Formats: sequence, structure tokens, C-alpha cells
Amino acid sequence: MSNSWGKMWRITTYGESHGTSIGVIIDGCPAGLRIDMELVQKALDRRRPGQSALSSARKESDLVELESGIFEGVTTGTPIHLKLKNRDARSKDYESIRQAYRPSHADYSYEAKYGHRDYRGGGRASARETACRVAAGAIAQQFLAHWDIEIHAFVSQIGSTKLDKDQPGEVNYEEIERQLTRCPDPKSSKAMEAAIHSARESKDSLGGQICGHILNVPAGLGEPVYDKLHARLGAAMLSINAVKGFSYGSGFAGSEMRGSAHNDAFVMEEGKIGTTTNHSGGIQGGISNGMPIYFHTAFKPVASIGRKQASVNERGETIDLSIEGRHDPCVVPRAVPIVEAMAALTIADFLLLQQTQKVL
Repeated sequence: MSNSWGKMWRITTYGESHGTSIGVIIDGCPAGLRIDMELVQKALDRRRPGQSALSSARKESDLVELESGIFEGVTTGTPIHLKLKNRDARSKDYESIRQAYRPSHADYSYEAKYGHRDYRGGGRASARETACRVAAGAIAQQFLAHWDIEIHAFVSQIGSTKLDKDQPGEVNYEEIERQLTRCPDPKSSKAMEAAIHSARESKDSLGGQICGHILNVPAGLGEPVYDKLHARLGAAMLSINAVKGFSYGSGFAGSEMRGSAHNDAFVMEEGKIGTTTNHSGGIQGGISNGMPIYFHTAFKPVASIGRKQASVNERGETIDLSIEGRHDPCVVPRAVPIVEAMAALTIADFLLLQQTQKVL
């Protein structure tokens, strides 16, 4: 089972949803980087449950504890260990599904693989693990700031409500955190809120999409042919719980275009090479070309719903199942910092890899 991500900038997460704690070890972060732990906590606060009426009622403070790797506010070059204690786990909520396989959960697949599973909240398959990624991503974003690289993610769709304009240059990033849904368009955000409340009232759930923008990425990042930048970025996003799809640039819509319309023409502006359009999404040949990178990540509806569903138990008997507990009717708003974190970890890894590509 792989619990690690990255090559040069490598993270390993540990812990279960209902264990005593979860955490992450970051190996490869260069020494001498000044770290603001308040920014790490701020990122975790954006992901934590119970932050609004749209999310799970589980009350986890997610207070980060620094165990090693940073001394007097500066990285030492040794592994960084960040820990989060689980303080509001209610394992008894899961007794009713101890021997049942929840529809569209990892219950059956984990048991088929390992012969044993932690049924309390899903164990390692729980989205609780993503808090570790957010903590590590907040460190990576402070590293990327030295290159003036910015990462912005926001909700572009929930259910059938979709943001019309979501490409770089079309979005007011300051509006993202002002909206409960983290959709930067207030009108669309209100419609999304209403859709989420409706799903919750009917004991159902909704999915959606998150759009990510990575700005000021230097040209040349990517490791062809089997480690293309978009391939690793896609793998990073697809490793997030509930993610069902990834596209970058023109994505699937590009398959409907002609080459003459899709090709990005090169131009020289202010001594810098750029393109007149950006259907490539900032990546060509698996390598960044210096243009903004933008992508979409699709999330399925939350699998834990209060409606009765048909399933089977460990003995193969047909049962009716209603899932109790505290669950998000839509995970998409809370997933925004997770998407940002995985994007940051991916770009940080490629930046370090790039340092090995040329003779100084």
C-alpha cells in the first residue's frame, strides 16, 4: 500500500479517521526555508469539518503540532513531522455497518485486498487523511513563494450549477473565501448553496468540480516521457478521495476542435515568449511552457447518505442500509484546499527535480 507521494519532495501520511492521531512526514524540503506555522494552521482551518452549515458537523480543531524538522522557524533539512490529534471521533456511529458493505465506499475492496478493515469511518480510506496533505501542502506553498508561484483553487460546479467563466484572468480570487461554497461568483454560489441544502434535506448528496490555477510557473518543468507534468498532476488529483476525473487546458472539449483553432500561437511580448491562447493549459509535451496552468477536478456525490439503500453484509445477505453519522452533503467546498495542496506538492517536487537536469 502506497502512503507516500513525490520523489525529491516526498511526503508520507499516517493514521486513521478514528485513531488517536493522523500526521505527515515531509522528506526533501531544503534547509533554510523560513516557515510560518500560522499559515499552515490557516490552511487546515479551511479544510476542517464543522466550518459552515454546508459541511459535516464533526468538530475537529485540527491544531497542528510540529514534531521535528523546523527549528527557530527555519527548516533544518531533516524530515518535517506534523501531527494532528483526532478529538471528536464517534466510533459508535459506525457499529451498525460493522459487517455491512456501504455502497460506493471502500469497505468491500479493502476487505478483498487485506482480509481485514477498519470500519470506523473508513480508516485510511476516509477523507480525514487529506488533512495531512493540506498541512504538507502549506509548507510546499511557502517554498513555491520564493519563485512567486501562486496556486488558486475554487469551486466551478456543484450539481448542475456551473460557473461560466473559470479560466485565468476571468476569476476574482479575493471572492473565493467570501463565499460559503468557495465559488468566486456570488450569484452562482447562492444557487450552489441552495442545491446543497436541498440535497441534505432529502438525505442525499451532490458532486461537483474544482478548478485550479497555477500561476508564474517557469517553463521547463516536467519529466518526459512517463513522468509528464500533467500526468503527475492528474495522478495527484485522482489520489484525492471522491475524485472521478481530471482534465487540463481545453480538456475533453479540445477533442471537438480543429487543429487550426486549438493550436496556441507563440508570440514575444516584453522580452518573454508566450502564446496568444492557452488551450494547452500551460503544458506542452508534458513540460510547462510558462503560461498559466489550469485544470479541472471532478468529484462524485458523497457516498454516505441517509437514504435507505440495498446492499449486502459479510455473510452475503441482502440488507437495507441507512448510513448514520456526520457527513458532508457535498465535499466539494471543503476540498478546495486539498486540491491546492496536491498541486503545490507536485510543483515543488518538479522544481527540485529540475535542479538535477542541467550542469551548473
